[in-house]
Amino acid sequence: MKALFYTREFPPYVYGGAGVHVEYLATELAKLIEMDVRCFGDQDSKSDNLSVKGFPFDNPIFDEADDKLKAVFKTLSTCIQMNAQPIDADVVHCHTWYAHFAGIIAKLCYGTPLVITTHSLEPLRPWKREQLGRGYDASSWVEKTAIEMADALIAVSEETKEDVLKHFNVDEKKVHVIYNGINLEQYITTSKTATLDEYGVDKTKPYVLFVGRITRQKGIIHLVNAVKYIDPETQIVLCAGAPDTKEIGVEMEHAVNEVKKTRNNVIWIDKMLEKHQVIELYSHADVFCCPSIYEPFGIINIEAMACKTAVVASAVGGIKEVVVPGETGILIPLEQQKEAPFEPVNPDKFSKDLANGINQLISNDDLRTKMAENSRKRVEDYFDWVAIAKQVESLYKSLI
Repeated sequence: MKALFYTREFPPYVYGGAGVHVEYLATELAKLIEMDVRCFGDQDSKSDNLSVKGFPFDNPIFDEADDKLKAVFKTLSTCIQMNAQPIDADVVHCHTWYAHFAGIIAKLCYGTPLVITTHSLEPLRPWKREQLGRGYDASSWVEKTAIEMADALIAVSEETKEDVLKHFNVDEKKVHVIYNGINLEQYITTSKTATLDEYGVDKTKPYVLFVGRITRQKGIIHLVNAVKYIDPETQIVLCAGAPDTKEIGVEMEHAVNEVKKTRNNVIWIDKMLEKHQVIELYSHADVFCCPSIYEPFGIINIEAMACKTAVVASAVGGIKEVVVPGETGILIPLEQQKEAPFEPVNPDKFSKDLANGINQLISNDDLRTKMAENSRKRVEDYFDWVAIAKQVESLYKSLI
């Protein structure tokens, strides 16, 4: 059996959770079946069962297009290029709307069974209009078309499955819940501290850590606004880069600069670090905070948990299926506006609640230690890529 992945992200060009998912799932599947990956970029490699081919995204023909539409036009163009080479795979598997158009073409032109993993859903990300303008209507159409014509759908959590059934016209029998996973040999506590030293993290003081992109979805602004309520001896380490838009990047900069006026232990690492560096930050953090306002799964939480770090996270989406309250972390309730999806009804209360959860763990060594040990065990029991790859392989077999 042979499977073909269509994806925007693949190493060395990974900036989000979907890219992490694709990288590790492809690696594990290649131990079971032949794997072909077609992605955005200049990759060109083959090793054992895994072939990777990148296709250009920055097509100069779109240089004069509207800035918010360029990404959409370039995406659709790349998806067509990805289909120019014949397909001999038994199944095509797409990841994120950026690659869905390639899957649509593959199913229509080659008749190949189509699998879609729903890492997130456009109807639940209304802030994408800030980034794409009317292109958000195009990305939503691509996603809807792909999902409704797919032969099988993978939801990364039970709540994501419910969202798929609510927003799209699909047969429930086609939707399969298969969690994201983690490489348990790579994500493990390390004693190395070079990254802490490089960025000026005081190893004698506790710190709370955030890792992720600067986007409305990740809720980082709410954590920054919580800083004034966090114990002043606790360092705040924000490993946050790749802003969705220039505007949210500026908003983040202003917010961080404002809190720095009253405390000097806020450290903002404004770029995406290498895996080994992030693992160092996870390993020595006292608390990991995930303040997302929308999160189908949240790989960052299991990364932190694998490195034995207690988690304070918003009680949304798949996070509720990952973090066990009182056992591996603290879940913060989030009352969200109906007229403006996902934004907190009371942003200041949400920030205070985040801070209270963080302060509770920072001040309780025994509870934090217990949660750290429980976190690693939970990840080992439920989120191992080896077992997850076998579930995906079984799904493929059922289609062919």
